[in-house]
Amino acid sequence: MSEDRTRNGIRTARWLERFFPGSFSEPRDRKELIELLQQAKDRALFDTEALAMMEGVLQVSDLQVRDIMIPRAQMVVVERDAELSQVLPVVVESAHSRFPVIDDDRAEVVGIMLAKDLLQYCGDEAPRFKMRDIVRSAVFVPESKRLNVLLREFRASRNHMAIVIDEYGSAAGLVTIEDVLEQIVGEIEDEYDFDEGAFILKRGANNYTIKAHTTIEDFNEYFGVTFDDSDYDTIGGLTINAFGHLPSRGESIDVGGFHFTVVRADSRRVRLLNVERITEPETAITMQDSETAENNPQ
Repeated sequence: MSEDRTRNGIRTARWLERFFPGSFSEPRDRKELIELLQQAKDRALFDTEALAMMEGVLQVSDLQVRDIMIPRAQMVVVERDAELSQVLPVVVESAHSRFPVIDDDRAEVVGIMLAKDLLQYCGDEAPRFKMRDIVRSAVFVPESKRLNVLLREFRASRNHMAIVIDEYGSAAGLVTIEDVLEQIVGEIEDEYDFDEGAFILKRGANNYTIKAHTTIEDFNEYFGVTFDDSDYDTIGGLTINAFGHLPSRGESIDVGGFHFTVVRADSRRVRLLNVERITEPETAITMQDSETAENNPQ
């Protein structure tokens, strides 16, 4: 591990010399390195998006699988003994491409099912569906594994999903190659199929998936509510304030008649939220109204 860091440090130093010829001095810590990158961005050597990606690359080696995994309770799974009629609705509703296959409970993952493997069972002359025939071996990784190591293993094995296990060998959650890459390049939209330019995706009668940078003004107009936007511009900012901290994937909270669940987040920002309306528009209250009621009980 130390040898890898030394080699990476040498490469980084040589790379930075290209941006600061003649005046470059090797940074002593990560803070100084980020400052140098910021200076390069200010000199228009690259843009803000490129800077964010570089910071993400530096951060990946410090993060562990437990920091970004989808918790066990949030996993979309299928059962090993399920019939095709039970599996298809799960696949269609979630729109995922890979699913952990469980035995008796979520803590016991026996393999991975790929949605594309179900195609052979479509049609009048299709063979009888048996889950056991299409279950693939699962990759298991500990919660403490570093993301840079996991990414290297994903690339070498060509796997896209791994089951995260705790110290007792039970499934604690799952992680995908996309989750790791998003720490570097930001949000990658896939199963959340937003129309171009859209911020809110309706998924059911009262269920929605919303990009966290949706403005409160747009949210209010869509849902017919009056959240206060004087302190926060986006729905992500409003929910972070409600949590009182930067939430992790899977955390949820009720705000003004809505149940918000974090779908995607990293150590810098919330990216995607699932939203469930739990009250009608006329009974929904604003964040400010809620705080006023708490501070002035009758």
